[in-house]
Amino acid sequence: MDMELFFKKIKPSPREEAHPSSPLVHRLALELGRHKDLVESLWHAGDKLVVVDFFSPGCGGCKALHPKICQLAEMNPDVQFLQVNYEEHKSMCYSLNVHVLPFFRFYRGAHGRVCSFSCTNATIKKFKDALAKHTPDRCGLGPTKGLEEKELLALAANKDLSFNYTPKPHPMPAPAVEEVGLAEVPPPHSIPNLPLPLPSTLKSTQEIEDKTLVSAGR
Repeated sequence: MDMELFFKKIKPSPREEAHPSSPLVHRLALELGRHKDLVESLWHAGDKLVVVDFFSPGCGGCKALHPKICQLAEMNPDVQFLQVNYEEHKSMCYSLNVHVLPFFRFYRGAHGRVCSFSCTNATIKKFKDALAKHTPDRCGLGPTKGLEEKELLALAANKDLSFNYTPKPHPMPAPAVEEVGLAEVPPPHSIPNLPLPLPSTLKSTQEIEDKTLVSAGR
């Protein structure tokens, strides 16, 4: 797969500069041709919970909610937080069906996307509940899923993005056992009809013996 949607780390906030080791939200902006892309970031996260935050610098609700998101990130160092600037990547957000801000999507290992919703300061409990539900350690069965295939196909179909994706092959279903058995048995009409014996040939064994005795007596 050839993927060219990449994240670039932007200048940290004064608070982040004052606490460089603090696990605050990774302020990331999508940029073509550099570093890791969104798809690979989700794939490489393993079983770790990943929160993707779609925001806009001009969104009042996003600005008001950001300090609380940073606080929750500090309280949950095992959760990976990513931010995508909607204004700079409207085409990609449109392909991912992101049409309202602030908007969040949670991804976890083999489960892929586990929830998505929009919330504000007034409904921050929705975010906290989702974080509490999907943060506990768990082992997913199977490889990390990341974006859904329909989302990958939508990104590949977007002519504004330099993104190539090859759909996964879908195996052909095996025929049922009953179907195989029936196919090997010829239908009744294919069995050749044997001619019935004529009435004149239906002679009993006793008649044949009587004629033999008469001939011998002569």
